[in-house]
Amino acid sequence: MPVATVVVVTAALSLPLDEEFLVSCFGDAVTFRGRECLRERKVRSVTVHAGDHVGGVVAGSRGEVYQVAAFADVDEWVSRCTCPVVQDCKHAVAVLLSLGPDGQGTAVDRAGGVVEAWPAAAQPAAPRVTRPRPAWETALADLVPDAAVADLVPVGLQFELNAATGRAGQRVPVQVRLRPVVPGRAGRWVRTGVSWRDLPFEHGPVRRVPEHRDVLVELYRAAQSTGSSGYGYYGTTDAVFLDDVGPQLWRLLREAQRAGVTFVTAKTPADRVVIEPPAELRMQASASTAGDLLLEAVVDRAGGLGPLADLTLVGTPVHGAFVVVGDALRLVPFAGRVPAELSRMVSRFPRLEVPAADVPRVRAELVPALQRMVTLVSPDGSVELPSVEPPVLALTVSHAEGARLTLEWSIVYPARPAEGAGIPEGRSVPLTGSGTDPGRDPRAERALLGGLVLPDGRFPQLRQATVHRGLTPSVELRELDAAVFCEGVLPSLREQGVRVAERGEAPDYRAATSAPVVSVSVTDTAAEGADWFDLGITVTVDGQDVPFAHLFRALATKQKHLFLPGGTYFPLDGPEFAVLADLIAEAGAMQDPRKPPTRINRWQAGLWGDLRQLGVVAEQSARWERSTAALLELDELPVPEVPAGITAQLRPYQLEGYRWLSFLWDHDLGGVLADDMGLGKTLQALALLQRAKDAGELTAPVLVVAPTSVVGNWVSEAARFAPGLRVTAVEETTAKAGVPLAERVAGADLVITSYTLLRLDEDQYAQQTWRGMLLDEAQFVKNRQAKAYRAARTVDAPFKLAITGTPMENSLMDLWSLLSICAPGLFPDPEGFNEQWRRPIERGTDPGRLGTLRRRLRPLMLRRTKELVAADLPPKQEQVLEVRLTGRHETLYRTALQRERRKVLRLVEDMDAHRFEILRSLTLLRQLALDPALADPEHDAVRSDKTEAFLEHLREVLAEGHRVLVFSQFTGYLARIRAQLDAEGIGYAYLDGSTRQRPAVIESFTAGQVPVFLISLKAGGFGLNLTAADYVFVLDPWWNPAAEAQAVDRAHRIGQTRNVMVYRLVAKDTIEEKVMALKARKQAVFDQVVDDDGVLSAPLTADDIRGLFA
Repeated sequence: MPVATVVVVTAALSLPLDEEFLVSCFGDAVTFRGRECLRERKVRSVTVHAGDHVGGVVAGSRGEVYQVAAFADVDEWVSRCTCPVVQDCKHAVAVLLSLGPDGQGTAVDRAGGVVEAWPAAAQPAAPRVTRPRPAWETALADLVPDAAVADLVPVGLQFELNAATGRAGQRVPVQVRLRPVVPGRAGRWVRTGVSWRDLPFEHGPVRRVPEHRDVLVELYRAAQSTGSSGYGYYGTTDAVFLDDVGPQLWRLLREAQRAGVTFVTAKTPADRVVIEPPAELRMQASASTAGDLLLEAVVDRAGGLGPLADLTLVGTPVHGAFVVVGDALRLVPFAGRVPAELSRMVSRFPRLEVPAADVPRVRAELVPALQRMVTLVSPDGSVELPSVEPPVLALTVSHAEGARLTLEWSIVYPARPAEGAGIPEGRSVPLTGSGTDPGRDPRAERALLGGLVLPDGRFPQLRQATVHRGLTPSVELRELDAAVFCEGVLPSLREQGVRVAERGEAPDYRAATSAPVVSVSVTDTAAEGADWFDLGITVTVDGQDVPFAHLFRALATKQKHLFLPGGTYFPLDGPEFAVLADLIAEAGAMQDPRKPPTRINRWQAGLWGDLRQLGVVAEQSARWERSTAALLELDELPVPEVPAGITAQLRPYQLEGYRWLSFLWDHDLGGVLADDMGLGKTLQALALLQRAKDAGELTAPVLVVAPTSVVGNWVSEAARFAPGLRVTAVEETTAKAGVPLAERVAGADLVITSYTLLRLDEDQYAQQTWRGMLLDEAQFVKNRQAKAYRAARTVDAPFKLAITGTPMENSLMDLWSLLSICAPGLFPDPEGFNEQWRRPIERGTDPGRLGTLRRRLRPLMLRRTKELVAADLPPKQEQVLEVRLTGRHETLYRTALQRERRKVLRLVEDMDAHRFEILRSLTLLRQLALDPALADPEHDAVRSDKTEAFLEHLREVLAEGHRVLVFSQFTGYLARIRAQLDAEGIGYAYLDGSTRQRPAVIESFTAGQVPVFLISLKAGGFGLNLTAADYVFVLDPWWNPAAEAQAVDRAHRIGQTRNVMVYRLVAKDTIEEKVMALKARKQAVFDQVVDDDGVLSAPLTADDIRGLFA
């Protein structure tokens, strides 16, 4: 009977095992050879462990047996093998293929069973399958060992002494070779079946004690990273010697002992291994009767003092030694680090005799150097050893005009004995060059520098970035830095023993004793029109006037203190300076950024209110007071009468909006009416315009710009609620109409046009005189790079109002675009707004910035949510319907996910350069979650689980007589839904961006001719009143919550009398679930800025993309 392939499964795998995926991991050639290896039935056994770890045994071409370990590394398979290729070889591919759908036996039992799969030629009755693991056991598989402790095999460490033969038959020093060993059958430790190279991997049924394996693997890796392993025939990658491991050898050996690793030796010359306590390396000096000098290296061990020559040294530089004493191999670690110079000397000359004639020179040069590196003693007192004084760190501080000082560091040594004691200061040397001057002590200098405490955070320039703990030899400090250093750092350096010498006359550096006094004033100016005022700021401290230019630079560069020319300095951390910094940033953005701001704009009333609350306002002109007082006291605005020409009864919240709009109109201020869907924004605007007409203020027409589909709605709403207004709808370009715009709008109170026509006839609208401009669905001009935005900005009108329920769809810059049209003096510069507001708010780096922004926006933006009309609306229930992909639909999605994930996670490192490819990958996965045919027409026959789930719910809803709105981002998917509805005879209306007879299509649904309305999310997100529907299906989630909310509000708005049910179909375990989570985060962000207490929405970031593929 052929040899069986035994497959043992203890956990499921997260990565695919099909050949196409393995080609992406291993390449075509290796995968082909792996398939041949599998076909030839070379795979003997396979084991699947928890943590995406697969082990296997595979027969080689010549009968060898190789062990394979494969791991799932994020999004690809990686492997190791005992064959000569070592990694990512054909044997690994064969093992993985055996587990896949095309394997030679039964595929992996994903439920967690144990399967013995026989080759097809054997044709057994059926593969034997043991009882599958219970779910709880599979879940806890990683928390318990794979084998019982009694079944684990210990690993020992063998020490083998060898005198190896090098080149030309030369004998090299004795070495101790280390080998892993395991217990043999006769109870002795053997080397068979274990090697350093294979120790990190577990294959087959053998399980080693994890603690033993882990510490020995660390020992092996340390040897691989530092060792040479080049002695004679032992020069192989699997040879490890004591010399190879480095100083960490001793720590690892002690950890091995604590882990229970048994130390054994080869038969001779020692039977046991002993690790001694750390020993100290010393030098001894003695003199003979003839005057010769003997220098000898000795080791102070636990057993006493002995010559170093009796031991064999370990390491380069030396860090220990070993010696055989009796039946014991004794390993001796050295305490502390042995300098490389000393290591070389004692390795070559452990005993050195100096003739009497050379002793004076050795005493003058060699003995001091030795004393700096090692303990040098004369046990018999025959040699008088000099005392060596340590060097001292010195600092010279040179003061210069302009509050400048220069710092120069040096090392000061005591006078050399040979030079006598006539130089009390000793000799001064620079910081560099310690390794080339034999009279210097590098270790002592390093200790000096390493122990020095400096305020590195305040003065990073004092340290050299390229040298650990190194000092910059020469540094210049100016003004505030010089003052802080002299006041706060020099005393600390003296306390640390630094020898400080000052040259020149130091200024009277001192911190201000009194708090700074800030005074702000604003006066009229004739420049730049009525919106601008002159701004004055004065600061005094300790009786000195602070030059405003200095203060401006300090606040603009975010300095913590301000230094005055006389040497006084004071902190800029008071609340008045924080507000002044905002004022400078905002006012400075409107002028030349190189000059201090001297003007303020009336749209900055919120900022002025902050200054007034701090009590620093000294003077304000009457005109400024009139312009800003009402903006700062919105709660006290008068309530104008509703014009008699308005035929509707305004609700309380609509009266509040009308009052706010009237205030803006009266003061020629623009703003953003950002009420939620269905609150009657159009009615509030019409009431304002009727009031202006009644007061004789419509000296020119008011321009309303709206999406093409909404123009007709404005005409009908005006006729319904304000019939006294003369309305003209512009529905053609000037070229097509053949009549100038001025003639067509003559005599009108209200001119209604579309964004498309505004863009096409930009010059015509810019030349026309307007009393005001209203931008309905103003998100159409959110892109400041678009022509529609430019056209809206060029329209000249004293009053501009943006009307939108979603002032931010993707970014805070959307809101900036609207404000730059309607209140251009508030945040004039997009780059300044981006830097000062968007980035700190969206990134969360400045928590207080959000509150400041909301205070700035409050006078010029009004938003109320649908909670205000909750009593007027029926309940709305929202539910997520999870759809689980199955069969071929799931397979296609999973395969694409793995492919696109690898690609996107690589591209996302440079979002700007690869944004198109990333979005294309995201779109592909969203389409596959809906219907595979959207991604590839070849999958037309594959059943869509999403479509099946939708149709099942739709049939139930229609059977109960309900009316249904169906939204999708993809018109291609709506087309497939249409085909299904046609096949089942269900009537429907259809609307997307290309629909021509839009009113007729809408009428077919609202009049009850068809029960279902299919709408693309982009085309149907605004301008529709579809209260005839009481059920809404959103077939695919989108990460813009505002777009979905607008779509749902087509049905749930004023006029709806029935409960509204909203169903969102989400494919489980797909990108759609990630989109739902991202949408929730973005909704929270939107709420923080626009609604009550929330933050704002941002475009997709690299982290968002990574989250979608997590």
